[in-house]
Amino acid sequence: AIVIGGLAVSQTGTQAAIAKLPAEVTLAFAPQGNSIGRWMQAARQSGHEIVMQVPLEPFDYPNVNPGRNTLTVSASPDENLKSLHWALSRTTNYTGVMNYMGARFSADASAMDPFMAELGKRGLAYIDDGSSSRSVAPDLALKDGVPFVAGDMAIDAVQDRGEILKKLDSLEATARAKGSAVGIGSAFDITVDTVTSWIAEAKKRGIEIVPISAVAIDPQKG
Repeated sequence: AIVIGGLAVSQTGTQAAIAKLPAEVTLAFAPQGNSIGRWMQAARQSGHEIVMQVPLEPFDYPNVNPGRNTLTVSASPDENLKSLHWALSRTTNYTGVMNYMGARFSADASAMDPFMAELGKRGLAYIDDGSSSRSVAPDLALKDGVPFVAGDMAIDAVQDRGEILKKLDSLEATARAKGSAVGIGSAFDITVDTVTSWIAEAKKRGIEIVPISAVAIDPQKG
């Protein structure tokens, strides 16, 4: 599964991502973006599964700032749920949420617990982008009955076609070894173009690209 995030931030970038990426690629929307409802409809019409990105507190906050209505460890559960509801209200038809940053927040069980419980109540999945090894999300997802999946690697930390292809090949090796793999990227032109051409070749090698929900572990189903 491949998730491309940051949609709705750049109008031209979003349009290109929806038009070019194969329908099996999952698209993640940034809550600070513009015209999210319109882009969501375009993405769904093109066959993409969508997720909502939620800004969570990173280390070095607020020097490193994920954007307005960031959920923080110092905020009360009510304040954080208000921020979560704001992000969730930005559009509809998403199957789950994915963290945007959040290394500090996702390592703090007391902050994450009300957040995960709310996702459980709403029947939403949680996609952990895999950037923090200290995330308590896997345990809380199990406790709160939240379908869960963690990214195996960021595919475009270096925005260079050759480097992105290396990551995608590595992702393919992981999938062959363990049955599935999840790559997380952003809607940069170079990422969209590289992923699109790589998928066409990967399919010829018998690699199946699936929506993110297809690889999530659902605790409700055992």
